[in-house]
Amino acid sequence: MEYGAIDLHTKQSEIRIVTAEGSVVLHRRIATTRAALSGIFAERSRLRILLESSTESEWVAQHLEELGHEVVVADPNYALMYGQRHRRIKTDRRDAIALGEANRLGIYRTAHRVSSAQRMVRRQLQVRDQLIRMRTQIINLLRGQLRSEGLRIRSGRAESFVARYRAVAASAALRAVLEPVVEALSALAPLIATADAWAHDTAHGDAVARRLMTAPGVGPITALTFQAALDTVARFGGPGAVTAYLGLVPQEATSAERQRRGPITKAGPGRLRAVLVQASWATWRSPRSSATLHAWVHRLADRRGKRIAIVALARRLARILFAMWRDRRDFQPAQVGRAVVAA
Repeated sequence: MEYGAIDLHTKQSEIRIVTAEGSVVLHRRIATTRAALSGIFAERSRLRILLESSTESEWVAQHLEELGHEVVVADPNYALMYGQRHRRIKTDRRDAIALGEANRLGIYRTAHRVSSAQRMVRRQLQVRDQLIRMRTQIINLLRGQLRSEGLRIRSGRAESFVARYRAVAASAALRAVLEPVVEALSALAPLIATADAWAHDTAHGDAVARRLMTAPGVGPITALTFQAALDTVARFGGPGAVTAYLGLVPQEATSAERQRRGPITKAGPGRLRAVLVQASWATWRSPRSSATLHAWVHRLADRRGKRIAIVALARRLARILFAMWRDRRDFQPAQVGRAVVAA
C-alpha cells in the first residue's frame, strides 16, 4: 500500500506519496483545486492520505474520498506527528515529508470531522453573527457622530434604533451625511429578522435543541451553537472533556510542590463561550430561571468577584448541557440543586 500526505494551503499545497518501505513515489507542489487534486489522485490505486485539519481540509477530504481513497484528517496540535521535522527549519516541503512519515508509521491523532448538517448550522449562525456585528458597528457609528454634536439617542432595543434616531433633532447637513448608513441599518433589519426566525424554527424543530432550551438562560441561539460546536455528544468522555474543549478551564502550571492556576485557556470555539457567558448573565439577573444557580453564582461572586463567578457559571452550564444531551433529559432543577450543594 502507498501512503499520501498533503501539506494543505489556500492557494498551493505540497503533495507527497511514499511506499510502505518509505521510498518516494511522488513529491510535487500543486494548486489547491479539485482539478489539480484529481490530476494526481484520480487514477491511482487506493491510498491512505493524511492532511492536517484546517479551513480547507473538509472539502479536500471529501473530494479525495470521492476519488476512492481513505483520508485521515489529523489534529495539527499532535506534536509527535512532526517527529521528522527540524524544529528550527520549517518549510512546506519538510512538513509534507513529516506528514508522509507520520502516515506511513501511523503516528497521528485524528481530528473530528463535523457532520454536513452541523456544518450548515454553523454557517447559518456565522452569517447571523456577521449581520449582528454589522448592525452594532453602524449603531456605534451613529451614536458617536451624534455625540460629537452634543446629541444623544435614548436607550432601547436595536430593532427600534432607526426610529429613535429619527426623533433626534439633528441638523439637515448631519442627517444627509449619515443617511447612507441609516439606510444600510434599515436594510439589515429584515435580514436579521429572517435569521432569527430560522434559528427559532430550527431549534424548536430539533429534539436536542428543544431539550437544551429547558436549561436556564438558554434560547435558540445558545442551543444551536452548543449543538453545532460539539456536533455529537458521544465524542466526549465526560463534562470535563467538554469544558476543556471549550476553553473554560483554568490554565495550570504545576511542578513538584508548586501549583499555579491562571485565567481560562480560551481554547476551542470562542463564539460558544460567548453565548454561554450571555446565558450566565441571564441567570445572574433573574432568579426565576434557576433559583439554585442564581444563589450559587451570587455567593461565588461575593468571594471571588462577579467576572470570575460568571465564567464559573458558564463552565457549570456547559457541563449541565452536556449531561442533558448525553442522558436525554430535560433540565432537572432538583438534581442541579444537589450538585451545587455538594460543590
